[in-house]
Amino acid sequence: MSESGSPIELPGFVSRQVTEARRFFLNLNASRNLPLEVICGGVEKMQPEYVIDRQDFPYYAIELVTEGEGTLILDGLEYPLTAGSVFAYGPGASHIIRSHPGNLMRKYYLDFVGTCGNKLLQESKLKSGPKKYTAFAVGGVHELIELFELLLRNGVGSGPVVPAICASLTRLLFLKIQQLSLPQRIAMPKSYATFERIRRYIDEEFLQLRSARDIALHCEVSPVHLSRLFGRFSDCGAYQYLLRQKMNYAAGLLVEEGLMVKEVALRLGFADPFRFSRCFKRVYGISPNRVNYID
Repeated sequence: MSESGSPIELPGFVSRQVTEARRFFLNLNASRNLPLEVICGGVEKMQPEYVIDRQDFPYYAIELVTEGEGTLILDGLEYPLTAGSVFAYGPGASHIIRSHPGNLMRKYYLDFVGTCGNKLLQESKLKSGPKKYTAFAVGGVHELIELFELLLRNGVGSGPVVPAICASLTRLLFLKIQQLSLPQRIAMPKSYATFERIRRYIDEEFLQLRSARDIALHCEVSPVHLSRLFGRFSDCGAYQYLLRQKMNYAAGLLVEEGLMVKEVALRLGFADPFRFSRCFKRVYGISPNRVNYID
C-alpha cells in the first residue's frame, strides 16, 4: 500500500506518462473467486504525449475524467472524453486512451476483480455484454471524486479491514454512478463547466458568501441560471451546498478546536448563535451544543 513517491516498483500496467499521481496498491494477485477484491486505484494528471494502447487487461477497470479532454477507443468505437466522462474496460477488451495535448486530462481509476464485478458493471450500464464496455457522462462529479478520495485514503492505510472497506466503497461508487448517469451522452454539456466553476468558487470562498444571490453576483450568473445549474448537476440547491460547506467547517471548529457555539457563530458571520444553531441542526440533525458529547 503506497502513495506516489514511495520506493516500491510500479506494476507494468501503470502509466509513467503523468506529471503527478497518487496511487494505492492492495493485492495484485487477489483471488477472482471472491465476490469483490480491489487491486489498486489512484488519480493521475496526464502528460501531453499520454497514450494507453492495450489489447487486453487482467482486471476490471473503471475511470472518471475530472479535468481536460481526450479520446477513448473501446473495441473500435471512439468516444470523446471530457470532465464527467466515466468508462470501464476489462479482460478481453481492447482500449486506447489519449489525452488532448492542449487540454490535459486528470482522471481517477480503480482496478478490481471478483465474481460480482461483471454484475456491478452491467447494473451501472458500463457493460452490456460479455466484452462490450461503454462510456457515458455523469452529473455531480464532485460526489464521485469524494468516493475516489475515500478509496485513496483508505487504500494507503493498514490493517486487516482495509480490503473490506475498499470493497464496500467500490460498491457505493457503482451505486452513485447509476444515480448520477446522464443517459445517451458521453460529452458533458458546456453548462457543466459553469457549474464546476461556481462549485469550486463556493468551496474556496464559503466563509465570505452569505446567500445564493451572493454566489450568483460573484460568479457573474443570474440567480435563475444558478438555480437551474444546481438543479441539473447537484443533489441540492446552491444555498444548501454553501450551507453544507459552512457547517462542515463549523463542525471542525467545534470538535477539533473546542470552540464555543457563540464563537463559531461569530466566525461564520451569523447574527447570533440561535440562527447558527438552527442552520447547523438543519444540516446535521442535532444541535451544535451536542457535538462534543457524541461518542
